[in-house]
Amino acid sequence: MTDISVTELSKSLRDAISAIETTSGLEKTGVVIRVGDGVAWIHGLLDAGFSDMLDIKTSDGMVEAFALNLMEDEIGAVLLGDEVKVSAGDTVTLKGTTLEVPVGEELLGRVVDPLGRPLDGGPAIKTKQNGRVEREAIGVMGRKSVHEPLMTGIMSIDAMFPIGRGQRELIIGDRQTGKTAIAIDTMINQARQKTGVINVYVAIGQKLSKIARLVERLKEEGVMDQTIIVATGPSDAASMLYLAPYAGTAMGEYFRDNSKHALIIYDDLSKHAVAYRQMSLLLRRPPGREAFPGDVFYLHSRLLERSSKLSDDLGAGSLTALPIIETQAGDISAYIPTNVISITDGQIFLETDLFYQGIRPAISAGLSVSRVGGAAQTKAVKSVSGHLKLGLSQFRELASFAQFGSDLDEATKKQIDSGQRLTELLKQPQYQPMGIWEQVASVYAVNSGAFDKVPVSAIKAAQEATLTKLWKDHKKDMQELNKGGEKIDDDNKYAKLILKIAKATAKGFEE
Repeated sequence: MTDISVTELSKSLRDAISAIETTSGLEKTGVVIRVGDGVAWIHGLLDAGFSDMLDIKTSDGMVEAFALNLMEDEIGAVLLGDEVKVSAGDTVTLKGTTLEVPVGEELLGRVVDPLGRPLDGGPAIKTKQNGRVEREAIGVMGRKSVHEPLMTGIMSIDAMFPIGRGQRELIIGDRQTGKTAIAIDTMINQARQKTGVINVYVAIGQKLSKIARLVERLKEEGVMDQTIIVATGPSDAASMLYLAPYAGTAMGEYFRDNSKHALIIYDDLSKHAVAYRQMSLLLRRPPGREAFPGDVFYLHSRLLERSSKLSDDLGAGSLTALPIIETQAGDISAYIPTNVISITDGQIFLETDLFYQGIRPAISAGLSVSRVGGAAQTKAVKSVSGHLKLGLSQFRELASFAQFGSDLDEATKKQIDSGQRLTELLKQPQYQPMGIWEQVASVYAVNSGAFDKVPVSAIKAAQEATLTKLWKDHKKDMQELNKGGEKIDDDNKYAKLILKIAKATAKGFEE
């Protein structure tokens, strides 16, 4: 690290500073005093603002940086290029712009870094416009309440914790519990249901092999042509990990602001906070709780506030966020998890115990919540899933007591039996998102008692057979039901149809 105190500056460095002071002044020009660990300390640049772009003129060409620390007599700037090229005495000029990234439809189907440069070996990306990485969120008057559903295709989420367009729903849990799987299935479902929603997947410090596998899978599923992937690896500079979610948000905002709908996944914000902590400590900012800087809450709040449902006057577009947070041993009361929980509109909590019991997705009915709830749920799903969450939560509690004794009253036995069937029904393999009609038919069949005599181990087979017969014999009705606009009750024609076929199918699986 080149580290020189101002009093010990070499004669050539003092001459460089005095030359700038006498010729162009210190407002728009400065000199690098010291550099190291991806950070340059600069004397001068009195006009620089937060996140302003800087050009450092080195002997080997220009290196870009952006201002992050604004102090009385010097600036701490984070380098975006190779720090080996930068040395004390290099001249720095203010670009006059804040950090921007390419945005537009040209990015669809591509894998890019946080500065919009291609990583997939494809041609250079030329977009018609750029978007600001740091941008103020839309105000309250420019927003509309979340009311349109964003279907994930995962029955346990769409039925119990519905997500609406413009909502921010946190996916939280320990590592290797299926957090990314939920996000990917949601992306796949947008293509399968032809919703027209654009996917933006931001990989923050993820293994490059994992990103490559994801790209291949999305290509297989035909999702890649409506997806943008912003990728950073574990070996990338902290500055790149810090910029990745903001860059992805700028790309998603382009579609939102053009009356379209976008879904952005941040995988994951725990690594983002760690990258910001690393940068802050290098910039000599005072460490606070868990060594994070005092403004780490603001880091994520100004990011997630940009996801919204716009008012009709602004085009009624939406940007929906699914941030991911990794917990340690299920501790959701840690610093970063509690920060993000308080910013978002609900969370889907994945339990390690459920995952290892084979209940996948391993969603905790008790700790998960959607603060938008039924306002964004389709009428069909809402009408059949009313008591689902409560029933499942009570069952999990009863089941833990029931293992200690065998003398249970009939009502308790019935509740446990019903809970076991529901739990089995809500299991869902990865990469198999379900349409609205499949979810409605499955939940209604179990709730109406059609599968009461089917053993728990055969519930999935009975469900599969019922859905196959419904689609084969009543395809038009199911396509109509898939629009989700009609309330399902016992007198409804779809309800009668589902019940009739479910009962007939269940007979083949009864003991």
